[in-house]
Amino acid sequence: MSELRFETYRMRGADVGPDNPLPPLSRGSDRRVDPEKYTGFEDEMLDQMAYGHPDNYLPYTMQDRYTREQHERDFQVAVLENETLKATFLLELGGRLRSLVHKPTERELLEANPVFQPANLAVRNAWFSGGVEWNIGMLGHFPLTCSPLFAGRVTTPDGTPVLRLWEWERLRQTPYQIDAWLPPDSGVLYVRVRITNPHDEEVPMYWWSNAAVPETADTRVLVPASSAYNFGYGEDGPARVDIPVVQGTDISYTTNIDQACDFFYHVATEHGQRPWVSALDESGRGYVQVSTQRLKGRKLFLWGMGAGGRRWQEWLSAPGHTYLEIQAGLARTQMQHVPMPAHTDWQWLEGYGYLEADAAHVHGDNWQAAGEAVEERLEALVSRSRMESDLENAQSWVDADPEIVQRGSGWGALEEQRRQAGGETVPGNGGRPFDTEALGPLQAPWQELLDTGALPEVDPQDEPTSYMAQSEWRQLLENAVSAGRGDHWYSWYQLGVLRYAAGDYADAGDCWTTSLKRCDTAWAHRNLAVLTRDEGHLADAAAEYEEAARLRPDLLPLVWECGQCLLDADAAGAWLKLLEILPPATRQAGRIRLLEGRAALAMQDFDRVGDLLQERLVIDDLREGERSLSSLWVEYHERRLAHEAGTEVDDAIRERVRRDHPVPAHLDFRMHA
Repeated sequence: MSELRFETYRMRGADVGPDNPLPPLSRGSDRRVDPEKYTGFEDEMLDQMAYGHPDNYLPYTMQDRYTREQHERDFQVAVLENETLKATFLLELGGRLRSLVHKPTERELLEANPVFQPANLAVRNAWFSGGVEWNIGMLGHFPLTCSPLFAGRVTTPDGTPVLRLWEWERLRQTPYQIDAWLPPDSGVLYVRVRITNPHDEEVPMYWWSNAAVPETADTRVLVPASSAYNFGYGEDGPARVDIPVVQGTDISYTTNIDQACDFFYHVATEHGQRPWVSALDESGRGYVQVSTQRLKGRKLFLWGMGAGGRRWQEWLSAPGHTYLEIQAGLARTQMQHVPMPAHTDWQWLEGYGYLEADAAHVHGDNWQAAGEAVEERLEALVSRSRMESDLENAQSWVDADPEIVQRGSGWGALEEQRRQAGGETVPGNGGRPFDTEALGPLQAPWQELLDTGALPEVDPQDEPTSYMAQSEWRQLLENAVSAGRGDHWYSWYQLGVLRYAAGDYADAGDCWTTSLKRCDTAWAHRNLAVLTRDEGHLADAAAEYEEAARLRPDLLPLVWECGQCLLDADAAGAWLKLLEILPPATRQAGRIRLLEGRAALAMQDFDRVGDLLQERLVIDDLREGERSLSSLWVEYHERRLAHEAGTEVDDAIRERVRRDHPVPAHLDFRMHA
């Protein structure tokens, strides 16, 4: 028998905190791909690598106000269990599959992170490691990875309970659905993914299921492929390489590799190869993931054995919880978006389970024989034909109405209301109800625009809570202000964001200037600062940022942006003076202290930098790949020694710093050796 229950799970965790109220304004970059630089990459891959990249992540806001202060917390979870497996899903955190236990052996197949610690690795910043993460829409860890989804229960015709997760993805404006169930006596957890394009035009699409599994020296990652695509492992640039031995190293054992890297395997699904990936220990036992043919991509990611990679592992979890990731996606690599035709419904079935294969073959020198040994056991565990037929049979309940247990966001319901108000066709969201009970404060001003034809005016001291990017919402707001409805600072501020999202940058600036005439706010000053900086006028941007920061010195993300701009504008002295008016909580934040160190270094105040580096400087939302802490350490010692010697920094001084002043472990997040 299989059962589904909803309960709480208690573990230590930090709070995600409130969203950043500043809209994520950026203009994107040139995504053209030079085929000469991608040895062995297929033409279709190169086309898709240049396709579908958003300029920014509007209408989402950033989740960057968490800390590293953990406490005991209750998390809402769903538990699926049968005789063989127990699966636990974190409903408030993107529906992530946190744990998958093989009951007969009492073995945890995934890396089940013992803590919840957000870190800056996702498109909205906040991300956490462990389990299996579901990523949809655009390159990167998806926008809702640290947000609740809709969750509910469905029962199949044979009585098997199903966990249904669903949401409305706002950037692509597409609904998606995840159904998870354990057939009776099944040795694999089934996960059916469904994405729908309800629009009259093609949309760029992206999906990767990212699984973290324990990393040990004897764990071997096996996949039915003889080549892989990498983006700069070792000294080479992007290339298709033969596996498992790359540049003299067997990359199927991840502890052989010093630096963080990834390999995207070429699984020949076009020739009928069944797509799967596994991580098996010295005895040939461990985790396997398999899917039907649509999910053709497979990937290996590892942090590497260098000091920085080890530091990242501890930063994201706790000592002793090292992991590697093996992933599955719609495309060959995660650099691609796949064109999804209009009015299309894509579905596939994934299987997650425990596998035992002959250890001599698994760890033998014959790579092909190792893969064949795993595939033979996989076919016995869950055959290709059974998965295909089970996916087909599941169509009978794909649109079944779920019993709602948890609600996600109100954006899907609001979009349905907008379409109804505009006389548009409301696409059927069978099986994925976006009911009006999910509507809340984030949607309230936009509901009022629909209902009354005007945005409400809000207190300029209150943080803006939500934004829009769709052209339909822009037209509604354009009509309102043209008719004189809602002619206040907030309407012009929001219209500027909508115009910016459409690429009308000059018009966006006009809106924010008008907003300031209605009311002097930090919000419009900041947006004008971003706009001015994008146009290359650093001094003017710094002046706008200073105005914004003086109005809201308590808002850490704003003050940090201001400091970055001032330093880039060679105004280190102005930044150090601004620090004096900041409230203590902002003044002592890691990012602000880091910028203080950079400013002091620019002013050659070596004592001040040295004192700061003696503290245990911590940046709560340090970005993946960011080297700001180690760079400050190295530059401080290089420039101090050069100053003492009355010379410039040269190779001799650099070598002396490397030898005598190595980067301390707590500052070393360098992902390359």
